[in-house]
Amino acid sequence: MAQSNLLDRQNPAGFWVGELEGDTTLETEYLLLKFILGQENDPDLPLIANYVRRQQNPSGGWSLYPGGADDVSGTVKSYFVLKLMGDDPDAPHMRKARDVAIRLGGIEACNSYTRFYFAVLGQISYDLCPAIPPEIMFLPRWLYFNLYNVSAWTRTMIVPLSIVTTLRPMRQLPANKGIAELVTGGPTPFDELRGLPTNWRELFVFIDRMLKIYQKFPIQVSRWQAIRAAENWINEHTNATGGLGAIFPPMVYILIVMRALGYPDDHPRVLKAHQELQDLFIRQGDTIRIQPCHSPVWDTAIAMHALAETGLTANSEVTHRATTWLLNNECRVASDWRANVPDVDPSGWFFEFSNPHYPDIDDTAMVLMALRRTGGPRAQAALKRGLNWVFAFQNEDGGWAAFDRTRDRPILEKVPFADHNAMQDPSCPDLTGRVFECFGYCGLSADLPAVQKGIRFLQTRQEKEGCWFGRWGVNYVYGTWQVLAGLRSVGADMDADYVRRAADWLRGTQKSDGSWGESCDSYENPALKGQGPSTPSQTAWGTMGLLAVAGPHDPAVQKGIRWLIDNQADDGSWDEQYFTGTGFPKVFYLKYHLYRLYFPLMALGRYRRLISR
Repeated sequence: MAQSNLLDRQNPAGFWVGELEGDTTLETEYLLLKFILGQENDPDLPLIANYVRRQQNPSGGWSLYPGGADDVSGTVKSYFVLKLMGDDPDAPHMRKARDVAIRLGGIEACNSYTRFYFAVLGQISYDLCPAIPPEIMFLPRWLYFNLYNVSAWTRTMIVPLSIVTTLRPMRQLPANKGIAELVTGGPTPFDELRGLPTNWRELFVFIDRMLKIYQKFPIQVSRWQAIRAAENWINEHTNATGGLGAIFPPMVYILIVMRALGYPDDHPRVLKAHQELQDLFIRQGDTIRIQPCHSPVWDTAIAMHALAETGLTANSEVTHRATTWLLNNECRVASDWRANVPDVDPSGWFFEFSNPHYPDIDDTAMVLMALRRTGGPRAQAALKRGLNWVFAFQNEDGGWAAFDRTRDRPILEKVPFADHNAMQDPSCPDLTGRVFECFGYCGLSADLPAVQKGIRFLQTRQEKEGCWFGRWGVNYVYGTWQVLAGLRSVGADMDADYVRRAADWLRGTQKSDGSWGESCDSYENPALKGQGPSTPSQTAWGTMGLLAVAGPHDPAVQKGIRWLIDNQADDGSWDEQYFTGTGFPKVFYLKYHLYRLYFPLMALGRYRRLISR
């Protein structure tokens, strides 16, 4: 039944795509954007506000994920937009929200990316936002900080924000629409420096102060050259794409930029940017919720991988359509990644429908596994190119990052606009495990020097309990499964002590009913590793992790399989309330609506395949 359910969800064009759900950051920032642009009469806005209201916690605040604690930035933004939409500040739900916001620190405690919205709407001074000079466009590659030493997603955010912080556009709201009541007088990140800097954080605050002085007396010629360079970069990176970075935050920022630069509302680029945001809408009843992006390449590759476990082959019409769609989406152009990886033939796959500037390792590895298993002979050329491309991205430490070949630069996490907790894109265990799994399916083994180097990286990143951190999925259950599956795939020694310790950790976190569950809370509090409400996706990951080490006859594996069978819905899927995907740890989490289907199917199919042997 799970297989039939998944097959029925395939688009006639060949792809799968499920809803990608985040927290109300998306809806509130869209509403703030529309007020910045003076477009508050848009008939969609009341429907978006309805959704925001319904996500309020009983406590009065808003969380980053179901069951999470009240978040100050989310709560302040939600209160602000509901006030802008006409909610009475003295209404019970608004009083509760205001109390939570003030208790958590108010406007001053909000993250830097939230404060940018407040500055554009005249609620705070731009001096309370980090300075991002557009001259970053001209920084040489040898500098520790330059545009191509930060993560790809940070790049797409700070380039447009450099124009915003320079031109300082502002729409002044009436006083009764503002949020002066949420100013607590508490400290801001820029109050940390008292005298000369004594650490990296204080040094960057000092530099920020110097940049703000320069902001008032810039060298005009170079300043406008930098602004034009940033504008050209944005325009180049939005050609033939689904938006800048094809992700929500920069897609919003560029509309503020274009307004500040004088683009008319009917300019083709402005209209395109609005439409790309509206394409992320999901309308349901009297609400609209907004996705951060679309995930068709990711969903399609995992769906094919899961179906291959159930016996689907390249001869199937289903896999034929999916293979055609994936081959047509191979990224054969070189963009930002070329700055760090200059010596490889362009290939790779991106996450979304159209994002040719940013193919990534995770999607590419998953696509290559799917094509290797179900693509047939016509996929061989793309397989070879993609494998070479992934090989070229191995970092010096032996691991793989998401979008670039990089090295860990922890000092970058101290800059004032690094509070999205993803300033850089270093190697991570879950991606390295995924690459290993891909290598194994493509016939590569642990004997390769590159794989040996990667194994050493994984051994250095193993937690003392035996598990591995999950950067892109929640959390240690995800990371541990990925690493163990990868080691098994390349034929590593699965009796090694570090492998057995990882398996023991999975056994120790399995619940008595056979399931696994881990909350996003484990990112904030590592003592909660492997703890949380049971979910089908995490139970599938835990089961497949143990399956890689202990095989299908292991009692813990069989308990996991039994839980999946016993908790399957009548339509063949599973119910999953909680978020098990990660965007930015501690900042933004995701619920992939197909995780509850294709990962349990993958686990069941793999178990049946292995036990039949």
